[in-house]
Amino acid sequence: MKVLAFDFGASSGRAIIGTFENGKISLEEIHRFDNGPVFMNGGFYWDLPKLFHEVKQGLIKAEKYGYESIGIDTWGVDYALITLDGLLLGNPYNYRDERTIPVFEKLKETIGESKLYKMTGIQNMNINTLYQLLETKENHPDFYALADRLILMPDLFGYLLTGKVYAERSMASTTQLLDPYTKDWNKKLIDKLGLDITKFPELVDSGTQIAPVKDEICKELDITPKMLTAIAGHDTASAVVAVPAKVKDFVYISCGTWSLFGTELDEPCITEMSAEMNITNEGGHDRTTRFLKNIIGLWMIQETRRQFKRDGKDYSYADMEKLAREAKPMQCFIDPDDPRFTPPGNQIQRIREFCQETGQYVPQTDGEIIRCIYESLAMKYKYTFENLQKCTGRTFEAIHMVGGGTKDGFLCQMTADATNVPVIAGPIEATAAGNIAVQLIAAGEIKDLKEAREIIADSFSVQEFTPQDKTFDEYYEEFCKILK
Repeated sequence: MKVLAFDFGASSGRAIIGTFENGKISLEEIHRFDNGPVFMNGGFYWDLPKLFHEVKQGLIKAEKYGYESIGIDTWGVDYALITLDGLLLGNPYNYRDERTIPVFEKLKETIGESKLYKMTGIQNMNINTLYQLLETKENHPDFYALADRLILMPDLFGYLLTGKVYAERSMASTTQLLDPYTKDWNKKLIDKLGLDITKFPELVDSGTQIAPVKDEICKELDITPKMLTAIAGHDTASAVVAVPAKVKDFVYISCGTWSLFGTELDEPCITEMSAEMNITNEGGHDRTTRFLKNIIGLWMIQETRRQFKRDGKDYSYADMEKLAREAKPMQCFIDPDDPRFTPPGNQIQRIREFCQETGQYVPQTDGEIIRCIYESLAMKYKYTFENLQKCTGRTFEAIHMVGGGTKDGFLCQMTADATNVPVIAGPIEATAAGNIAVQLIAAGEIKDLKEAREIIADSFSVQEFTPQDKTFDEYYEEFCKILK
């Protein structure tokens, strides 16, 4: 059986044909495109018309493969609004737009972070849908009043293809507006915030078959109608499906622009300790809970590379790794999750400012800047790993790292060294593999999540990195001192 996966990341997207044959899944990328957000009229937006055009190009290219269904995953929290007659109300905002910060600070004072966490189990971040929607309601009430439904990003592409309005649960959990126990919209919180519950669409589970692609699109593209399946629409949820773990208790890092570090639970874990550590309880396939910490990941490497280019230094990622390896280790650290590092901009300057403010050595050379990022990420992984074990009362003997970050052997090795456990890296294409696996479960080709992971473990190679350097232990206390 063949299926089609659209996998949207924060900087690029792909269309991938997944083939399930002889008990194994294989992937073939048939279309790749840039996903560059744009500054426009004072805001930071996703270019939705361009992205939907790329979806259409993927459908055209996929036609010859004779695939049977379509699944779409994207990044979390962002959404569009539509009117009663289905018109889109503008391009969706990019979550890095800073308009939500005043609302975020205000709500922390009025309701309080602790109460919000108890009601939602979600890591409190100004990028969350809750704050985006409140900002629109408070600052643009006429615009908010026009909206009949909110549609989250993967479901938005599904809506444009099929005309059906829905919200897949794993994606909906990223909004901070879902009840973590019932997995339904949190009416109590929505009412308390003064939002309109009728604007939230019907929830569906991942693996639900939605509808075929609309006739008008099939005619336009000269393709045959295929069934859209609501897979685990948040890219991390799809990636976690593809963790090739052979035991029930496992820990993972879904490593890309963001690093999502967590474990899979049957029920949410909402305690004083998890609240203090700001660990999130998001949804997964089969209504599991992804108990995880959102950590800024390779975004800092990517954005620093862009700054180098602006400064006339066209480094490849291999060049940057070489410079980092040559730099003196453990000179200074940053907290990757300090809010200053979230927006686009001059990360090099921000790193130096952070080090100066915290009384550390201020990195001077390019290699020192890059090494500071790598070591700080590995230290934050160590910190998060220890906290996950404390919160769950479990001991994890290894870390599964999946996603594009597994191509960075330098980071994988540093992670093993920092956490003192082996890192099992792979599959690289975890999100696409998980997307495809859920489509195959929905089609009855794979029995369940357990069998999907067994098949993925047999289908894709992994690489193991064992701990080699104890230096991280010596400097860990210094790193913890700079955390807020």
